[in-house]
Amino acid sequence: MNDHSRPMESSQKVIGTLADLARVAGLSTSTVSRALAGNPAIRQETRDRVTALAREHGYRPNVIGRNLRTGKTHAVAVILPLGHEVGQPVSDPFFITLLGHLADALTSKGYDLLLSRVIPSDDDWLGRMTDSGRVDGVLVIGQSDQIETIETMARRYEPLVIWGAAYPDRVQCTVGTDNRLGGQMATQHLLGQGRQHLVFFGNPDFPELGERYAGFLAAHAASGVKAAAHPLPVHLTPNTAYETIGEFLDAGNSVDGIVAATDIIAMAAIRALHERGISVPDDVAVVGYDDLEIAIHAAPALTTIRQDIGAGARAMVDLLMRRLAGEKTGSFILPPELIVRQSA
Repeated sequence: MNDHSRPMESSQKVIGTLADLARVAGLSTSTVSRALAGNPAIRQETRDRVTALAREHGYRPNVIGRNLRTGKTHAVAVILPLGHEVGQPVSDPFFITLLGHLADALTSKGYDLLLSRVIPSDDDWLGRMTDSGRVDGVLVIGQSDQIETIETMARRYEPLVIWGAAYPDRVQCTVGTDNRLGGQMATQHLLGQGRQHLVFFGNPDFPELGERYAGFLAAHAASGVKAAAHPLPVHLTPNTAYETIGEFLDAGNSVDGIVAATDIIAMAAIRALHERGISVPDDVAVVGYDDLEIAIHAAPALTTIRQDIGAGARAMVDLLMRRLAGEKTGSFILPPELIVRQSA
């Protein structure tokens, strides 16, 4: 038998323990452990050699054992509380966009994402996750009608960051646009075109949308134009939004401009207007909020307020990492930007 046909040397066998890997590397188990963890106290050359040996011998660290030793799970919960929109699916374009960016940002930090869609039935839905021992921290997407529950938890659980509206009298750490300014910018854009009969489509009972409606009212007050007596409390799901808007239009309400609380509501409005022979933007101009990818593909393309969702997701993860390290952080407010397209 020639040399090329010899069986694999015993040193190439798969090894299953850290001690075995340490013997192969000629190092202590503590050095090998720190090298595999990327500890900067271990020289890069040694880290690279240990990592190569582990790969060569098929060694996989005992993640569960490591977690028990360190008290860390290297997982973060991302929770969608749907207290007011129980029919809103995870496949909602805003959720999908934000979740994608969060997953990328968490992965880059070495964390897994644990997704939970919650329809709150009591005040302990958030506590069950924070106290579960399954995650190192929690990200919440939207305050829904649960802002008091979130606030209570924020006072005792530090690694908690929320996508939502910021309030100076609350302790919760939030990331989101200046919603009031965004609503004001959208409204000013329509008033500046000479539109006199604007309606806000969205439910102002919920924090972010309420701030956008406050901006709607502020723009009217600044311009001296009387605002509509009431907003239209449209749901966030496309079909229910479309039905509510259709009923509003069929009732003969006078409107020449619509400030929609979200892009989804705006596109439902455009559909309802088109089906009734009402031209957009000639008869009624429409402005949305979010600037989702689908906004540019609407017919006509949607004028909207952009919130940089990617930057927001990165800010959420950065704030969470800083809080996990014991740092006290404030909230992060993104500047809104008016994106003018064909709908207004």
